Amino acid sequence: MTDKIVNFQVKIKQGIPNELPIVNPFPRNVNSAPKRKDILSKEEKKLAIKNALRYFPEDWHSTLAPEFATELNDYGRIYMYRFQPDYEMYARPISEYPAQSQQAASIMLMIQNNLDPNVAQHPNELITYGGNGAVFQNWGQYLLTMQYLSEMTDEQTLHMYSGHPMGIFPSSKDAPRVVVTNGMMIPNYSKPDDWEKYNALGVTQYGQMTAGSYMYIGSQGIVHGTAITVMNAFRKKLRKGETTKGKIFLTAGLGGMSGAQPKAGNIAGCVTICAEVNEKAAVKRHDQGWVDILIFDLDELVDRVRIAQEKKEVVSIAYVGNVVDVWEQFFENGIFVHLGSDQTSLHNPWSGGYYPAGLTIEESNLMLRTDPENFKVKVQESLRRHANAVNKHTAQGTYFFDYGNAFLLESSRAGGDVMAENKIDFKYPSYVQDILGPMCFDYGFGPFRWVCASGKESDLDKTDKIAEEVMLKIKATAPEEIQQQMQDNIKWIQDAKKNKLVVGSQARILYADTEGRIKIAKAFNDAIKNGEISAPIVLGRDHHDVSGTDSPYRETSNIYDGSKFTADMAIHNVIGDSFRGATWVSIHNGGGVGWGEVINGGFGMLLDGSMEAEKRLKKMLFFDVNNGIARRSWARNDEAVFAIKREMERTPELKVTLPNIVDDDLLDQII
Repeated sequence: MTDKIVNFQVKIKQGIPNELPIVNPFPRNVNSAPKRKDILSKEEKKLAIKNALRYFPEDWHSTLAPEFATELNDYGRIYMYRFQPDYEMYARPISEYPAQSQQAASIMLMIQNNLDPNVAQHPNELITYGGNGAVFQNWGQYLLTMQYLSEMTDEQTLHMYSGHPMGIFPSSKDAPRVVVTNGMMIPNYSKPDDWEKYNALGVTQYGQMTAGSYMYIGSQGIVHGTAITVMNAFRKKLRKGETTKGKIFLTAGLGGMSGAQPKAGNIAGCVTICAEVNEKAAVKRHDQGWVDILIFDLDELVDRVRIAQEKKEVVSIAYVGNVVDVWEQFFENGIFVHLGSDQTSLHNPWSGGYYPAGLTIEESNLMLRTDPENFKVKVQESLRRHANAVNKHTAQGTYFFDYGNAFLLESSRAGGDVMAENKIDFKYPSYVQDILGPMCFDYGFGPFRWVCASGKESDLDKTDKIAEEVMLKIKATAPEEIQQQMQDNIKWIQDAKKNKLVVGSQARILYADTEGRIKIAKAFNDAIKNGEISAPIVLGRDHHDVSGTDSPYRETSNIYDGSKFTADMAIHNVIGDSFRGATWVSIHNGGGVGWGEVINGGFGMLLDGSMEAEKRLKKMLFFDVNNGIARRSWARNDEAVFAIKREMERTPELKVTLPNIVDDDLLDQII
C-alpha cells in the first residue's frame, strides 16, 4: 500500500481534525454556485453560525465564528471551506477505503464520486447537479460522515438527516447500512423560500435524489433518458422511412443537466442545439467531449445550423447565450425546429436555475442576491417571452415537450400562454405523459444502473457484455408490447463503450424491467463469485423510474385518477426496499422539478458474490419495480395493467388489487 493511500486513509478515519486546519482559500475561476438569497434576520444569522459551530470544539469558536459569518454574508450559506480536504476527490477502488464494513466502503466510494469535480456541478459547495442538489450542507458533515462510515460494522446503521450524520445506531446485518433523508419538511414549510431559509440555517438541504442518495453517475443517466425520449419523439413526428439526420432538436441547459442533451442528440442522429448562459459550463462540456461545437454568436449559429440541415449532419452545438434568443432568432430566420424542449433547472427558478433573457449571467447573479424580488420579475418576464416564442414554432408544426414540466409550471405561474383550453392542463405534454410513462414506466422499464467498485474499465466491459446477453435472451420470448423497449436498450448497451459515456466512476445505466434487472443483477453476482469481475458492484437507479418517485409534473404525470398529488408510492418504496435488502435507502422532498413539488425514494445495493446478496437482490428489485406498476395499474393505465397481470402469472406469491373499468356513458347519464 502506497504512502498516498495510507495518508488518505488516515485523513478519512480522523474525521474532524484534532488541530484547526489553516484557512483554505476558495479556488478562483471555478464553476461556483450563485450567491444565495440574503433571507435571514440578524437573530437567524446568529442561529446559523451557532448551528455550524456545534461541529467544533469551543476553543475554535472565536476563530471560526467570524469566518462563518463572512461565508454566510458572501455566499448565503456556511460551507466551511477551511475544512475542505486537500486530497483528490474521486471514486477510488473500494479496496482503498478504510472500513470494517465493505457495504460502508461502497457508500464512501459513491459519495466521493458525487463530489468528483468531473462529475459535480459545484463541487466546492458540495452540489452535484441541478443548481442545488447537495450531498452535504458543509465540509464538516462530509468529514464526520466519512469517519463514521470507516468505523461502523455490518451490525450498525448510520442515519443521515439532510447531510448531517445524526449517528451510528445498533441494527442488524439485514438492515440498511445507511438511511438518508433530505429536506423532509412539514408540508406547510416546503415553499421555495422555506428552502432558502432553512438551508441557510443549516438544518435541511435539497438532496436532488441521486445527489443526496450518493447515486449520481454523471451525465450518462440523463443521456439515456433523453436519447430514448428524443428517438421516440422523432418516431411520433417523422413520416415512415424518414430519418433524423439534419432534423433539429432545440433545448437548453448544459450546467444543471450535465451536458446530456448534445450526447443524446448525437445518439439519436439529429442536429442538437443546446443553449447555455454559463460559459464555464459550456466550455467544460466541450472539453469533456459531450458537445461537438461551441458558438458564441447568434448569427453564426444560424449559419452553422443551415449548413448542418443541408448536409444532413449528425452534430451537436452549444450556443453560449440565452435559449429565448435562439427560439426568436430561428423563427425570424425561418429555421424549422422539429423537436423542442427545455432542460434548464427551472425547479430552482429564483436561485440560478434559470437566467432571464436580456441579462448577462453576471448581472443575473448580482440581482438574485441583492434584489431578489426584481430578479423574480425578470425571470417571469423572460418565461412569458420564452413561451410566446415556443408557441410560434409549434404553430408551424414543432413538437414541443417539457422535460419535467418545470418550464410549463413556472411559465403558467408567470402568466405565460401555456395552458390548454380547459385552463387545467398544459397545452404541451411532459416527456413522461407522451413517451416514457406509457412506453417505459408503466411496463416497468426504468433507469437501472450499476457501478464497478474496482474502478476498472475491464470490469465495466464485462458487465456490458453480461447485460447484453441477458437482454437478448429475454427479448427472444418477450411479448410484442415491449419489443421496442428491449431493442432500444440492447442497442444502447451495445454502443455504450464507443459512445464514451463514463464520467467519474466506471458506471452504466440501462433501462430494464423487473425480469431484466433481477436477471442482470444475478448474472453480475455470479460473475463476482466466479472471479470474472474483480470486485463488488453497486446497484442503484435514477428517480426517472417506475416506483420511487411521486412527481405530478414529471414521473407520475401520466396518472389520471387524481392520485398524482399523493406520495404514498415513494414512501412505501423506500420502506419496502429497506427491509428487503437494500444497502442504503433515501427519501427526499424535491427532485428534478423542485422543492415541495415531488417526493423521491432511492436505494443502493452492494453485490459481493454471496448467496445473501442474491437473496437480497431478488426480493428488493422485485418490489422496487412492481410497487410502481401496481400503483400505475390501479390508476387504470392499460400498459401497467398488462404488466402487473403478466407479473402475477410469473410470480404466484404476488397478488395485486386490479381496477374494474367504468363505462363513461354511465357517468354521463347520472352527473
